[in-house]
Amino acid sequence: MFEKLVAIEPTGLISSAQEELHNFAKEVVFYNDIPSNDEEICKRIGDADAVLLSYTTTLTKEILQQCPNVVYIGMCCSLYSPESANVDILYANEQGITVSGIRDYGDEGVVEYVISELVRCLHGFETTPDGNQAKPWNGVPQEITELNCGIVGLGKIGGMIADALSFFGANIYYFARSEKEDAKEKGFKFLQLSELMKKSDVVICSLNKNTVLLHQNEFDKLGNHKILFNVGLSPAWDAKPFEQWINDDSNILYCDSAGALGNNSLLNHRNVRCMNVSSGITRQAYDRLSEKVIHNLSEYTRVK
Repeated sequence: MFEKLVAIEPTGLISSAQEELHNFAKEVVFYNDIPSNDEEICKRIGDADAVLLSYTTTLTKEILQQCPNVVYIGMCCSLYSPESANVDILYANEQGITVSGIRDYGDEGVVEYVISELVRCLHGFETTPDGNQAKPWNGVPQEITELNCGIVGLGKIGGMIADALSFFGANIYYFARSEKEDAKEKGFKFLQLSELMKKSDVVICSLNKNTVLLHQNEFDKLGNHKILFNVGLSPAWDAKPFEQWINDDSNILYCDSAGALGNNSLLNHRNVRCMNVSSGITRQAYDRLSEKVIHNLSEYTRVK
């Protein structure tokens, strides 16, 4: 059992999970706002030996050096790799600090977002940023059936999106580190990235944070009159070629957050559709997140 557990920012834990935290620590402290600077982060952690945080605050080496009591950091957000995390995991591990994260808690909402926005685009159900009724993407309403869809990154979310699009009859191409046997069995076609960009009407990027694969060559291959989705947490592209591409009025980008867009000045761009609301945050996602965070704490402390 911990002496003191501090949630240094809003974590998304449901109320029953917040109550369960008292099973793991003698003292539990919650903060309901995001700390404004490193000094405030250190102040909130204080003498705590366990810390919970979401994705909006970064725990650097310098912060951890000022918080010597910390032995456990629970990330109430996705953890895919040390490089993409908002905690200096390598330094933490060097100091014997356990860092636990979670995965696959908001994927269903992201899939629904992609299908919903794509249908609205293809049928002309949406309104443009200036408030006018949008025209169907291809001039006349069309189904997803036989649409050429390229998935860049066939991880858990990318695979779920591919399955959903395939259900509606889309042709699925994908690029990943290597060809996947289960995808092959489903009829999904593995392509090199440049070929995927060329063949696809719709490209969906589902990459880890800070992974950039779309450079000038990829946008040249993609060309115009295309639809681009980014469901990652950061831009999947180099800024300059992307901004050149999005300035063509036959192209359109969909993303659910400013982080995925990468440039707040483009939020109101005529060809950008960014809700700036995380599509993966649903009631069910909060339930799954809470269950996984509590499981990690239970595994570490051996408290059931």
